[in-house]
Amino acid sequence: MVVTNDHELPTYEELTVEEVPISSPGLRAAAHHIGKYCLDVNDEFMMCKQETKDPRKCLNEGKAVTSCALEFFRKLKGNCFDEFQIYSNCIDKSSSRMDFEPCRKTQAVYDKCVFEKMGIERPEHGFFCKARVYTGNRPKPPVKEPQVFGDLPVGLKDFKEEERPPAKYGQRNWFIK
Repeated sequence: MVVTNDHELPTYEELTVEEVPISSPGLRAAAHHIGKYCLDVNDEFMMCKQETKDPRKCLNEGKAVTSCALEFFRKLKGNCFDEFQIYSNCIDKSSSRMDFEPCRKTQAVYDKCVFEKMGIERPEHGFFCKARVYTGNRPKPPVKEPQVFGDLPVGLKDFKEEERPPAKYGQRNWFIK
C-alpha cells in the first residue's frame, strides 16, 4: 500500500494491545468455543473491515476482539484448565498437522466441561459457514452514486437501441434472439 503525506497513521500507543499468549495447538483446541463466545464482537470487526476498507478505522473493533479472546481464556483457565491442557497437548502430539481426529475422547471431556461450567456448547459442524443476518448497531454505509459521464467524445452519437444501424458482419446480440 502506498502512503502519502496526506495519510494519518495511528500512533504506536494506539496500536499496542495486550496479546493472547497461547500457542497454535491451544488456539486450535479452543477455536470452536472462542468463535462462538466472541461471535458478536468478531461480526462487528468484520463488518467494519468490509465496509470501510481502511484498517485504521477499525482499531477499536480489533482491540475488542483481542480483549474478548483474553476474557475467554481467563474464564477457561479458571474453569476447565486441566481438560483444556490435556486436549491441546493431544492435538499438539497427534500429528504434524495437529489433527482433531485422534483426540476425540479428550475433546468430549473438554466440551463437556466447557458446557457445564461456562455454558458454551460446541457449535455444530458448518456453523461458521452458514449465512447469518448482521444484527449489530453499525449504521449502513452511504450508497455511492454511480459515475455518470455526460459528455461524449467528439464524433460519437448517443444511439438508442432502435436507432442503431444494422451490424456489418452478422447479427448483434445473437445469443438473445
